[in-house]
Amino acid sequence: MKLVLTVLARDEADVIDAQVAFHLNAGVDFVIATDNNSGDGTTELLEAYARDGVLHLIREPAEGLRQGEWVTRMARLAATEYGADWVINTDADEFWWPRGGSLKEVLAAVPDTYGIVQAFWRSFVPRPDDGSFFAERMTARLSQHAPINDPTSFYRPVVKVAHRGDPQVVVARGNHALADSPLLTLTTWHPIEVLHFPLRSRAQWMRKVELQGDAFTKHIERSGTGYHLKGYDALQSGRIEEQHESLVVPDEAVTRGVDEGTMVIDTRLRDALRSLRRDGPGRSFALPSEILEPLSFEPPTPADDAAYAVEAGVLTEAYAVRVQRQLDGIEQRLDSLEQR
Repeated sequence: MKLVLTVLARDEADVIDAQVAFHLNAGVDFVIATDNNSGDGTTELLEAYARDGVLHLIREPAEGLRQGEWVTRMARLAATEYGADWVINTDADEFWWPRGGSLKEVLAAVPDTYGIVQAFWRSFVPRPDDGSFFAERMTARLSQHAPINDPTSFYRPVVKVAHRGDPQVVVARGNHALADSPLLTLTTWHPIEVLHFPLRSRAQWMRKVELQGDAFTKHIERSGTGYHLKGYDALQSGRIEEQHESLVVPDEAVTRGVDEGTMVIDTRLRDALRSLRRDGPGRSFALPSEILEPLSFEPPTPADDAAYAVEAGVLTEAYAVRVQRQLDGIEQRLDSLEQR
């Protein structure tokens, strides 16, 4: 079985090296990356992996954040040019963690009847920025016991999908689903969790909201993601540092969250990346061929499984609420048309 990962990046130098190396060590055979006009060193890091023969780099000069189009291009290329049996479409701030075994072993276990596996975000909270590597600082993870449906929150429960290789695949916006796919979804099993690090530093957040805000206000007709536009408004009004500080979770809040069960300390990614560190120019993390002991992914304990089941239930409830809101919106529009 061949597993290919895709990633779309723009100015993600603080995370992209770790992201690519981690997944190659977690069972991914090959990476297809699209670099969209990065100017912070992201391009050079991706080029280093391309020189090592483990990554195909697409340079995309267009503006407008045409994510669905660009990810679909990569996913189709994975199937047609690289013989992918399974494809994982990622964002640069995501680390897909298999719950026992490697990513390849987990996906190989999926019955032939099914072609889509759902994973979901487990988000790590932003921590004070002391200039150190994000994975060393960000070890506090949100543990959701009830759904967050505020569209301006990046803690909303969100599904991500892995799928079998398909030359005709269409990846929907955000990599949350496939569009009009004949592949069946295995809805009752979430064997991969997506460790999510959306806000890693002040500089990263400012650049992210600037890029997203420009895209949605200048190039994209549909409305943008709530928390990005909220950040962009703060940037435009000179309140971005204040807004960033309001999102950062201090030590005392983490301690309180752990005591109350709304946060957990999760050092898995930190520890994995520590084991992959290498010295020398270029890449900061080792390829599988450069380490003696491969990464290991221990099966979860019963307590871990129980907590995970609670979050999976929260995910189901959150999507039910969103569907109801969509139906309510449609009903309101129909009522408005009837009254004309």
